[in-house]
Amino acid sequence: MECCHKTKERTPEEYKALIHRLNRIEGQIRGVRGMVENSCYCVDILNQVAAVKAALDAFSRELLSEHIHTCVAEDIRQGKDETVDELVQTIQRLMK
Repeated sequence: MECCHKTKERTPEEYKALIHRLNRIEGQIRGVRGMVENSCYCVDILNQVAAVKAALDAFSRELLSEHIHTCVAEDIRQGKDETVDELVQTIQRLMK
C-alpha cells in the first residue's frame, strides 16, 4: 500500500516492536467487536475501548519519540527547518 510521501528505514528491532504493539491493538479491537456481537454490557465495552485508546496513545508516543530522535534530529542537522513545523503540526493533531 502506497500511503506516504516520505519513507523511513527502521531497524529490525524497531519494526518488530511496532508491529507487535499493532498486533496487540488489533486483537483488542477484535475483542471489542466480539463484545458488541455478544451483547455485552455497555460499560464493559467502554472500558475495553478505553484500553484500546490507551494502547494507541502508547503506540503514538513510542513512534513520536523515535521520529524525533531520528527523522527530526537528522533533518535539523541538515538545515531542514520545515521539519520543526511538521513536528508541531503532528503534535497538535495528536493532542486533539
